[in-house]
Amino acid sequence: MDQGKKQSSIIGSSNNKIYLDLKDIIREHALQFLPAKSLFRFTGVCRDWSPHLVINPFFRSTQWPMVFLDPSLKFLPEAVDIKSSSNGLLCCQGLTDYNAYYICNPATKQWQKLPKPENYHGPEPAVVLIFEPSVLKFTAEYKLVCAFPSELDGYEFEIYSSAEGSWRTSGEIFLGSCKIQPNSGVHANGIIYWTARNTKILAFDLTIERSQLYYGGGTLGVINGKLCGLSVSHQKLYVKVLSNTYTNTMQMHSNIKTWETHFITLDDSALGGAVFNPDGVLYAQDDNLVLQSGKTLYSYDMKTREAKILMNESSIISGKIVSYVNSLVDI
Repeated sequence: MDQGKKQSSIIGSSNNKIYLDLKDIIREHALQFLPAKSLFRFTGVCRDWSPHLVINPFFRSTQWPMVFLDPSLKFLPEAVDIKSSSNGLLCCQGLTDYNAYYICNPATKQWQKLPKPENYHGPEPAVVLIFEPSVLKFTAEYKLVCAFPSELDGYEFEIYSSAEGSWRTSGEIFLGSCKIQPNSGVHANGIIYWTARNTKILAFDLTIERSQLYYGGGTLGVINGKLCGLSVSHQKLYVKVLSNTYTNTMQMHSNIKTWETHFITLDDSALGGAVFNPDGVLYAQDDNLVLQSGKTLYSYDMKTREAKILMNESSIISGKIVSYVNSLVDI
């Protein structure tokens, strides 16, 4: 009898160990592939998942990127337009009153209304949201940078810091002929870049707060931490990588090139023979592309050469398309 009880105890212990191992396997190798909204619901499934992983700031930064379509965001107090995105946070602008800015996390429905800027940014502001997740910080610290037209016929830059809880206008003023596109800004290594007319690019260095003008072209994206200009021609993806960010400080007739050009042959079979215009690249981040052919949008992985149809003519809805990364970060 005693021997039977002992054996039963061993079996029970063994089953428990199997359960614990499976629980850990799911935590370490499966949860990171789930959408943030699903993870938020699963915090009640396993007691260990919630405090040690799902709510961990490092885990928030490991979610896979995706395309985020402009939704209604009904949890916000007014109708908004999405203006920028960064590592799971969205910057939205209200459509009433003084066009207030909101920073929100669509997965958790947390949001914060920013104070009114010192300067008028207009209904189509050139804003860029910057949020870098950190394992040492449990709440999001972010910056919002806006390039707005100056009375001196150029651009000035206003910066909101969540750490300070306030706006401030930089002393830097860009003077020159330049008309930037509102929704074109990207951030790479502490520098913000906006596409401007006539293949120009306006850059603003956040560290030293200095602006600079480049001549580039193509859709701006960030690959391996470097600014790139991307375009398509004859089923080849042309990638111009900014190799020298200090062109204006080089001596005249220097042989150092500002851009390095590479090209990648797109997998025609994966894309179903789709034909792309030169401006067919809508988004680029590391290995992920969003391409447009006619009224069809494709996601394309440059590493695996796999493609998926995101939207076609029958499913297209009005609205902006911005990059979005699943996250459970607290605001």
